[in-house]
Amino acid sequence: MAMLLFSDSDDSDMELLALLSDSDTETDSESEGRQRASVRRIKRVNYMQSLDDAEFTFRFRLPKSAVNTLLTQLMPLVRVTSTRNHGVAPLHQLLLTLRFYALGTMLISVADFVGVSASTAGRIVRDISIAIASLYDEYVVVHQQSAEKFYRIARFPRVLAAIDCTHIRIQSPCHVIGEEFRNRKGYFSLNVQAICDADLRFMNVVARWPGSTHDATIFNNSVLRAQCEAGLFGNRWMLGDSAYPNRSYLLTPVLNPVTEAEQRYNEAHIKTRNTIERTFGVWKRRFPVVALTLRLSLPKAQAVIIATSVLHNICRNNNLQELPAEVDLPPEDRIFEDLNSEVTNVQERAVLISNYFQ
Repeated sequence: MAMLLFSDSDDSDMELLALLSDSDTETDSESEGRQRASVRRIKRVNYMQSLDDAEFTFRFRLPKSAVNTLLTQLMPLVRVTSTRNHGVAPLHQLLLTLRFYALGTMLISVADFVGVSASTAGRIVRDISIAIASLYDEYVVVHQQSAEKFYRIARFPRVLAAIDCTHIRIQSPCHVIGEEFRNRKGYFSLNVQAICDADLRFMNVVARWPGSTHDATIFNNSVLRAQCEAGLFGNRWMLGDSAYPNRSYLLTPVLNPVTEAEQRYNEAHIKTRNTIERTFGVWKRRFPVVALTLRLSLPKAQAVIIATSVLHNICRNNNLQELPAEVDLPPEDRIFEDLNSEVTNVQERAVLISNYFQ
């Protein structure tokens, strides 16, 4: 796996200026003294020691133990190459990135947090996000172990996952392709598809489609659909809303329920599928950066989305307490897609309703 390297150019402008001699005649001792003074000026706070557990967790969205474990995993991917002793240590790179996830603000705000320039902060957020995102296959996995827990919610049998999309606000990429990212509510976004298990863990996340893309289009062009078509998940169902076509492996609500069995089916379907809405809510409250506007380039925004989904699963795996957002979040604005006209393979759903919800 490629290493993410930090060159001397990552030092802030003030740090670089502090290393320059005032004149060509400066003595070696004066130069050494100036460099030692510069080192003292950028000494960074050890937040592991200065903050208690509760305050640390609130600021960085992860407890100290989880940060230490994550840092150990990231160490082979991130290192400092500066020879001037001014490079940002991996721990501070990680903490700066987590602070950015917690605030979702301008990079200059978190740059001051560890004493670097905004451009350096941008590179750190990019590189740490890519490093965390590289852990995706380890933490975001489709499994079939939640059927019983899904059943306990509303007695809906054989559920593999709940599926839905959520819009992550971004700044306009550029005037050439910007309008592709404008969604039906009028703002620029990435339409992010995800499925979750009954423990509110992500099992699959797709974060590359413009906001104008229909939910069903994203699914129809996904690896997940190909896996379902190949029967990889056996006789398990995913539950989706009416934006998706009904399939033998993806069940949607009955649009106009007539019988009591159809009404019971819809009620159980809605309650069970609500797990994906709850997953999105928990994710965005812990990491408000994905609830606010991502003022980053598209590749950086996508890396942040995947990285925070990995961190979300780490929190769920460790049964960490849900956290309120540190900043005010906009109200969740659901974008309801037009009902998909491609309603096929309803026989499986009809058999389920007749045999189970009758």
